[in-house]
Parts: sequence; C-alpha cells; structure tokens
Amino acid sequence: MTESYLLDIELNTLDGTSTSLRELADGAVLVVNVASKCGLTPQYSALEKLAQDYGDRGLTVIGVPCNQFMGQEPGTAEEIQTFCSTTYGVTFPLLAKTDVNGADRHPLYAELTQTPDGSGEAGEVQWNFEKFLLAPGGQVVNRFRPRTEPDAPEVISAIEAVLPK
Repeated sequence: MTESYLLDIELNTLDGTSTSLRELADGAVLVVNVASKCGLTPQYSALEKLAQDYGDRGLTVIGVPCNQFMGQEPGTAEEIQTFCSTTYGVTFPLLAKTDVNGADRHPLYAELTQTPDGSGEAGEVQWNFEKFLLAPGGQVVNRFRPRTEPDAPEVISAIEAVLPK
C-alpha cells in the first residue's frame, strides 16, 4: 500500500461531508472503530483525552462508528453524535457508520487491516475499538487491538514517537 493512496481514500463524516485523510497528512492520526453499546464504549473518555492532550502537537483522533459487532452501534448519525457528545464530551471527528470487515468493508479498512498488530497478526478487525496509528504522511505504524486502552503506555509512547511537534 502506498501512503498517498491511503490519504486519498474518500471518507464521509457523520454529518455527510466528504473528506479524506489528506487534510490531516501533516499530523499523526489515530483511527478507531467505535460503538455506543459496547463494553469497551468507556474508551471514548480516554480517546477524547488523547485528542485534547495531543491535538496541539498534531494528533487527530477519528472515530469510525461500526455496527458489525453484535449490532452495538444501531443508531442514526444524529443519535450517534448526540450520544458521543453528551455522554463522553467527544469533540474529535466521527465518520459515517462504516463496515470494517467483510465484503462491504470500506476501502480505508481494506488498507488498514493489512497492518499487523504487536504480535505480527494482520487481518480482520477483532471488535469495536481497534486502533490504527498513522504517522504524518499516512504510513500506518501501529495497530492496537480493542482491549488495549487508548491511554496504555504502549499507545502513548507510539503516539509521542510520531507527533510532528
């Protein structure tokens, strides 16, 4: 995969605006598939803290709502946005509900899932809250499985290693 291809994949935000990662190419990006009714949903708090703590240094957290894991993100775009902002104070960007696995997998995830995790395993997203860290320029440099908390030492050190500022 070329980083430029990854940066140019068309994405839709929760409000329907078309965008791409190209707009964020100068910074680091943490892409996380999220869900509102999952046992891991409290990770939203730590994700928001990362966005606040590292935003000025060039990190953007992007939430990607996904309903593929036991229907844990059943809401409409408006319901998802309201839940995230009122329950967890989420200010980071959220994309439109997206398939991360299977035949209808979004092209972004077709690329991201080629990246191995810390144990060398690539492939399907295991569950909600799987995290992919992109360095400035769009290279995928780390993959953290769902149970790895966003504020775990290994995540923080990986983010700090790629921050542009």
